[in-house]
Amino acid sequence: MKIEHVAIWVNDIDKVCEFYRKYFGGVVQPLYHNPTKQFTSRFVTFESDTRLEVMHRPDIGKDADTSTMFHVEHLGFTHLCFSVGSKEDVDRLTKQMSEDGIQVVGQPRTTGDGYYESVVLDPEGNRIELSATSNEQ
Repeated sequence: MKIEHVAIWVNDIDKVCEFYRKYFGGVVQPLYHNPTKQFTSRFVTFESDTRLEVMHRPDIGKDADTSTMFHVEHLGFTHLCFSVGSKEDVDRLTKQMSEDGIQVVGQPRTTGDGYYESVVLDPEGNRIELSATSNEQ
């Protein structure tokens, strides 16, 4: 058994898909649009055949009166983790993202359970963990 895909709601599908293509080598699939439901999505496929479904509907994520983003805290998924290789790979990608203006919210470090990781935010504020392949010291 394996996880086939994870889905996220976003406001700008193309911007978010480009982030996952540029930094994680994802292949962006064609746009799907259901005009009846005002639903649009794209899948981003990664090397492991795991996919991320990036979805948009105009009534999700915007306040209808002010058109500003609102944030709702809820129980559930808190981040998406990409195993990017070695500690050096974590450092390199974190540095590249920072130089590209991506917000780094957790600098590279070894966690209490032995993982080497950093945390960045994708274009819509979703937490993305960059991790070395294993937690072996």
